[in-house]
Amino acid sequence: MTGEDALFDLEPAGVADSGFNELVDQPLEELMAADWADALRPVEGQLREALAFVAAQAAQGIQVLPQATNLLRAFSRPLADVKVLILGQDPYPTPGHAVGLSFAVSRHTRPIPRSLANIYRELHEDLGLPPRIHGDLTAWTDQGVLLLNRILSVAAGSAGSHRGKGWEAITTAAVRAVAHRTDSAGRRSPLVAILWGKDAEAVMPLLDGTPAITSVHPSPLSASRGFFGSKPFSRANELLSAQGAEPVNWELPVL
Repeated sequence: MTGEDALFDLEPAGVADSGFNELVDQPLEELMAADWADALRPVEGQLREALAFVAAQAAQGIQVLPQATNLLRAFSRPLADVKVLILGQDPYPTPGHAVGLSFAVSRHTRPIPRSLANIYRELHEDLGLPPRIHGDLTAWTDQGVLLLNRILSVAAGSAGSHRGKGWEAITTAAVRAVAHRTDSAGRRSPLVAILWGKDAEAVMPLLDGTPAITSVHPSPLSASRGFFGSKPFSRANELLSAQGAEPVNWELPVL
């Protein structure tokens, strides 16, 4: 996400999460879905180093977000089910906001971050769906929408603080894995990428021709310069249908 969200609805810093240390030596199959474990095994060493880094940060009393149980949440659902990739930057740096899925927050977080509010505004303009006061995007992930951040952790209150700490290698491998899936006949699996902002657009070479919808980031700092009016949700569904895949029902439940 962006630094503007760091100033939004700040909460007091909590106790450092000791659960990070427990992740370092867990088998990949216990950290993520089995097919994700297979796909990310070539970068397991880098993943262990990134996990050791966040564990060391937490041990020093630095609050790392999201909490350990959500750190690898994006990989908890099968790789085989992914049909839309929405790539974010790094987690919300506000304590209580980051949940391990790009742009999402917990259903209880109020008010929702401004970038997500802008996403809801565009969703309404694009498909006529009513904005929600909650930020729980689980209904999207249930349908194969991968909400992945480029960087998977952040120090509370310090946006971008975990860039260059090893996560880029992991998410590069993840994007490649999503883009290069094939069925039993060797045909590419249906996929659409939604890339908001320069960080997200930088992965275009990894997508190997996957249809991509690009625009500026939904942050209030940039949304008026091309995010609003980009119609990413209807366009994604059109591209999925063209590949023979079921479109996504983007409507979120009332909680």
